[in-house]
Amino acid sequence: MAKRVAVIDIGSNSVRLVVYEKTSRFAFHLLNESKSRVRLSENAYQNDGNLQELAMQRTIDALKDFLSIISSYKARKTLCVATSALRDAPNKKEFLQRVQKELQLNIKIIDGEKEAYLGAIACANLLPPQKDSLSIDIGGGSTELSIINDKDISNTISINLGTMRLKELFCDDKNKNEAIEYIDEKLKALDGLKANTLVGIGGTFRAISNAIMKKKNHPLNKLHAFSYTKAELDDFISLVMQADATQLNNLDIKSERFDIIKPGALILQRVLNKFSITNAITSGVGVREGVFLADLLRGSKDRFPEHYNSSVRYILDSHISEKNMSNQLNSLAKRIFDIAHEHLGVDASYRRDLGIAAKLYSCGNNIHAFSKNKHSYYILQSALEYGFTHNQITLISTLCKYAKKKQPSTSHMQKYSELLPEKQTLFALSYMISLSVSLLANRPRNIDFELIFKDGILKIESKDSLRLCRESVSKLAKLENLKVIF
Repeated sequence: MAKRVAVIDIGSNSVRLVVYEKTSRFAFHLLNESKSRVRLSENAYQNDGNLQELAMQRTIDALKDFLSIISSYKARKTLCVATSALRDAPNKKEFLQRVQKELQLNIKIIDGEKEAYLGAIACANLLPPQKDSLSIDIGGGSTELSIINDKDISNTISINLGTMRLKELFCDDKNKNEAIEYIDEKLKALDGLKANTLVGIGGTFRAISNAIMKKKNHPLNKLHAFSYTKAELDDFISLVMQADATQLNNLDIKSERFDIIKPGALILQRVLNKFSITNAITSGVGVREGVFLADLLRGSKDRFPEHYNSSVRYILDSHISEKNMSNQLNSLAKRIFDIAHEHLGVDASYRRDLGIAAKLYSCGNNIHAFSKNKHSYYILQSALEYGFTHNQITLISTLCKYAKKKQPSTSHMQKYSELLPEKQTLFALSYMISLSVSLLANRPRNIDFELIFKDGILKIESKDSLRLCRESVSKLAKLENLKVIF
């Protein structure tokens, strides 16, 4: 696979571009994300599905700019797909020929089931593990749904039900009850499916989630993997459905979505009414990431290897030059956890998060050694993107921020109180990573000491003096119920 790959997704409302760069076999990061609100399907559903001239020209103009961006990054491969607006259009051949002639760009029109599958593999690989989840991608012309269980995807379904389609067929000219009847009839395709978590893909869901996140004053400014309850979603949808333009603005809905947010919210409301959903999770990834992953993972059944995390690997590839020290910290932190976590009352589930924090602790060192903790914190909050909950991201970045420093501050714990574990657990984990860093102060080629733990006392045994280690450990903020001796 080429090192840099561009993906263009032509939808009914918008065309989107992403440019990714690989850093190793399965690790990658985003170089560019661009979007243009072209409304390709505008007025199409009132004209037997035919694309209109102004909408086609807007789209071609946007694609021309996208190709300029792709060229500037020297991407070796461009994958371009189109969804509902084109697959429904009787005059799609005319558009495809114009794009090929004017831009030399080949567009692949994907069917609805393939669109649902691509969105689902993006969620299955790049969100925290999901059980009994229903993915939903409400587009302009269609809605795609799938069932996700861990990495397994089933029941990929596409329904001709979208925001632009609904707006043009009903919301401008007919009443809400007729629209509901139409939606419910279409949703009979989902009969028999069961799910307790809703995974939201696409612009409609992200717009609603972003507004809920602001309303809640969520402490982590990251939409991907933002989760909340069904009750919160129900309440917000009700506010949207009753709102005028001024009220939508006050709800933090962008003006460009004023005319399609209600059709999208109505579809979402009727889907929620059909399932026993308890919570919702927001996906910042969708079809375009699915197209990229299908290409990247084509030799491994469209899934990452077990226990592999692309974001962790990317940070290791791009920000950590001392891989041996990184691995030693990871190993030592988990050894300390294994012998002390029960005594300290820390749940075993935190072992992985501690290990990752230890492994990535030095990622800020290449920016500035004296302020590496601060830079590691910012890198991890931003780049620890895929496969983690907001709680995990906040914990891992916090542990690195305070490693070998004082314990997490009261103001920090208050700001992130809904995402961090309780104080006793947080302080214990923070001490474990700080102790690990201190015990490797002399940067040994291999760990050259033994750990013996009994009755709250951790004894470090070594044939060497470990002078630097002793001095470093002595400066750490003490942890109640744990004493370290040499």
